[in-house]
Amino acid sequence: MDEIEIGKRVIDIELETLSDLKNSIGEEFKKACDLIFRTKGRVIVSGIGKSGIVGKKIAATLTSLGTPSLFLHPTESLHGDLGIVSRDDVFVAISKSGESDEFRTLIPLVKRLGIPVIAITATKDSELSRLSDITLYVPVKREACPYDLAPTSSSTAMLALGDALAICVMEKKGVKLEEFASYHPGGSIGKKIWLKVRDMMLTDEALVPKVYEDAPMKEVILEMTRKRGITSVVDKDGKLVGVFTDGDLRRLIEKRGKDIFLFRAKDVMNRTPKTIGPDKLAVEAARKMEKYGITALLVVDRNRKVVGIIHLHDLMKARVV
Repeated sequence: MDEIEIGKRVIDIELETLSDLKNSIGEEFKKACDLIFRTKGRVIVSGIGKSGIVGKKIAATLTSLGTPSLFLHPTESLHGDLGIVSRDDVFVAISKSGESDEFRTLIPLVKRLGIPVIAITATKDSELSRLSDITLYVPVKREACPYDLAPTSSSTAMLALGDALAICVMEKKGVKLEEFASYHPGGSIGKKIWLKVRDMMLTDEALVPKVYEDAPMKEVILEMTRKRGITSVVDKDGKLVGVFTDGDLRRLIEKRGKDIFLFRAKDVMNRTPKTIGPDKLAVEAARKMEKYGITALLVVDRNRKVVGIIHLHDLMKARVV
């Protein structure tokens, strides 16, 4: 037995299934997204066995991305739990075979309430597909199980399809980062989306780098080296006009050598400093630093006055990134 080869074989089979799934995305997927987007109620997701486990994840993902959803077990629904379903809901039924006895009984009851049904199944001509309004077909040539029995490729593909639906609806709704934050107040995700720049920035004058635009080069270098390799440059009114970093210093030395001390801050500063506001989310600061390949951002108020600085190192310590 070669464990490594077995592991790679399983991944290859599942990748093949995901590739087939990607190619199958079409008008039915668009219809399903539109239906969920327009619903005034909740998305009720249902499934048995591994399909049920996938269904719970899909329901949780939809809810976390701004579409209220819950999981309903098909068997329990036939013994009283169907009462949680309302006429404004959308029903999503997940079954690889599409021939579940529970769904044969449950779906007509759901349809009797006037609720549209979306089927997620690996069998096109199944009973579930026939009973549903929209069928999302998951093409599965084979399971990764050597006996082609245990739900592996199929459950992976169904999970991916659920994620695609959830993200599609999220983007159609235009869910903003602040809204997303309100759904995740705790844990590491909560830190990333609740912490503001003002919570993380340094504000002490002894820690915030600042020189005036007429400052001599010696003063600029000393301030920059004391404050983690960066200093802001401000005008006489205290408004930000530029920035000077250790990278700027290296380039200046390469170009001008010892003549650098003939300059003042306004002669050598970068006139387009990257900044952020104190009320922005800390994760936005991290993304901006990553985008521009920098390790610090100057924090400015509405009047372009420097009120602090935020460092990537501090964001990493707080596990924002």
